[in-house]
Amino acid sequence: MNRDAVAALDAAVREEGAFIRPLMDEIGKVIVGQHYLVERLLIGLLANGHVLLEGVPGLAKTLAVKTLAATLDVRFSRLQFTPDMLPADIVGTQIYNPQTGVFTTHLGPVHSNLVLADEINRAPAKVQSALLEAMQEKQVTLGDKTFKLEEPFLVLATMNPIELEGTYQLPEAQVDRFMLKLKIEYPSRAEERRILDLMAKTEGLPQAERVTNAATIMQARRRLNDIYIDDKVKDYIVDLVCATRDPQKYKLAIKHLIHLGASPRATIFLTLAAKAHAFLSGRGYVTPQDVKSIALDVLRHRVTITYEAEAEEKSSEDVVKMLLAHLPVP
Repeated sequence: MNRDAVAALDAAVREEGAFIRPLMDEIGKVIVGQHYLVERLLIGLLANGHVLLEGVPGLAKTLAVKTLAATLDVRFSRLQFTPDMLPADIVGTQIYNPQTGVFTTHLGPVHSNLVLADEINRAPAKVQSALLEAMQEKQVTLGDKTFKLEEPFLVLATMNPIELEGTYQLPEAQVDRFMLKLKIEYPSRAEERRILDLMAKTEGLPQAERVTNAATIMQARRRLNDIYIDDKVKDYIVDLVCATRDPQKYKLAIKHLIHLGASPRATIFLTLAAKAHAFLSGRGYVTPQDVKSIALDVLRHRVTITYEAEAEEKSSEDVVKMLLAHLPVP
């Protein structure tokens, strides 16, 4: 791609991404700090990928999702997952009317644009798997009818990493459907002081206003397809994913730490997320740094470690960091 084409693409990205800064500023009126969280939520939204948020209670995970929905003026549903939940509570059901002898369809809360699956690991596998068709196919089947979900459609799920009682392991097939898995950390002392001033009230709490709409988001998604990735950067993405499966080929002595590497879905998601990262930066092309910036969030839940790694107190996150540190960057 020549310089003129890159310059034109940069200009188009900046024009169609003009809503990004006002959107982040509006979210910042409610959410103090948490730039990483807000940026990753926007990457998921632009790249059409679901997001899994992991963090201890009280870090504004739920509030951030609700605030994002308010700024977009889209339909928002919150699913509070519990052990006694049924699949019908998510996707809906068909209700028989004995007077007319006809089944009527009652659509569940998943028929929204943004769906917050709060504490997703509290529901049994059957309920969690009820989300799979919606997340992957963007549709729901009830009886003999299939209902398409309105775009944009995004599942933003939260889970508590420290509580084990009353929780269930997420199925691998479902975890792999999430484009990003985010680890949410505590705010800094300065941010916590701002939180005190902003939120320690019984009324008059800040509220986010609408900044943009679904049509603008869909247009930005279409522009994402035009963002340029050089062949060397594409090769870097493929090498990162393949190194999780066969690290010895890349002269990395960590084979004993990896039980299962990332699937081809990781390659697709890493490419889309890198494009979205470039879009947020106002660029029409992807750099290796875009890939490195987002790689940990795409890969940390796709690399399964061995018992030997656990014995060495190594996590999947540590393994991905090793790959990023040692793999040559173009």
